[in-house]
Amino acid sequence: MNKTVLITGATGGIGGAMAAAFARAGARLILIGTRREVLDTLADKLSSEGAQCKGVVCNLREEGAIESLTKDVGESVDILINNAGITRDGLFMRMSDDDVTAVLETNLVAAFRLTRALVRPMMKRRWGRIINISSVVSAMGNPGQANYAASKAGLEGLTRTLARELAARGITVNAIAPGFTRSAMTDALTPAQQEQIAAMIPLGRVAEPEEIAASAVFLASEDAGYITGHTLHINGGMHCG
Repeated sequence: MNKTVLITGATGGIGGAMAAAFARAGARLILIGTRREVLDTLADKLSSEGAQCKGVVCNLREEGAIESLTKDVGESVDILINNAGITRDGLFMRMSDDDVTAVLETNLVAAFRLTRALVRPMMKRRWGRIINISSVVSAMGNPGQANYAASKAGLEGLTRTLARELAARGITVNAIAPGFTRSAMTDALTPAQQEQIAAMIPLGRVAEPEEIAASAVFLASEDAGYITGHTLHINGGMHCG
């Protein structure tokens, strides 16, 4: 894969797995995260394994951050993966305006702005891939996550609209909606809690981050060139979209 991929939220479990998967596929990597130590460790590891890898510390919510980032790397990006996301959970009636704003700005608005900043060079080359990482809760809803579910549902609406707008320029736009996926958070749950989650999933287990990453590599490939405007649900049968 002789392409340059930019991954936001690269220091998370799914983000790190996607970085490793694209490195194995031969892509050049631009990894975006907010935790310098974790980002440097990941970039150094992948570089030591032969990947062309650059780590950039960037908080996409900060004023001017996206403009600075795109001036540095914007012309080179062939594949954009909007993976950065946060949660601020709470019951709807107790959720503060700040909880809503922070989640919407990080999960949706930042993806909107970054895509807008990076898509023009793709349009000139008449080739590009945009992959937005959504969530099963965008389709199912989840008590305590009104802000998060709304942000991910908005991200899927953005995906479908951009797919229609950019298709004529050779750019595909798709989303991936993972269900429960193994992470530091799930590993910290008690056995009883893990069993309770597994019982909700027809396949009887959570996803591995590498399973989500493999779907991103596929959607970025030439083999997926006729897929656009689609949300790929990877949730073990929790929701059939």
